Amino acid sequence: MTRGTFLGEFEQLVLLAIAHLHDEGYGVTILEEIGRRTGRRPSMGAVYATLARLEAKGLVRSWLGAATPGRGGRAKRHFALRPAGRRALEATGLALERMWGGIPWKPRAEGV
Repeated sequence: MTRGTFLGEFEQLVLLAIAHLHDEGYGVTILEEIGRRTGRRPSMGAVYATLARLEAKGLVRSWLGAATPGRGGRAKRHFALRPAGRRALEATGLALERMWGGIPWKPRAEGV
């Protein structure tokens, strides 16, 4: 990866949540996926700010779904990974694997 293309920790979590949701995530489901998989409960504002930043970087795309009566006639904004988002995740994952390589202890995934 070149300078300036590394993903921050929370950006990684948001992109990975979208990937786990098979590109059908929206704000609430992305928040829930992060909570379910990490035990963290970020604020909705943090999720939406990160989604806006990732979209501005060209890593995700969004579109409005149909308005629903259950939401007071409002539509949900859905998010999907762009090819650049997938490449950024892959590059970040490889960089982290290389950094972990050779460390005599391994991280444990207890309780995940």
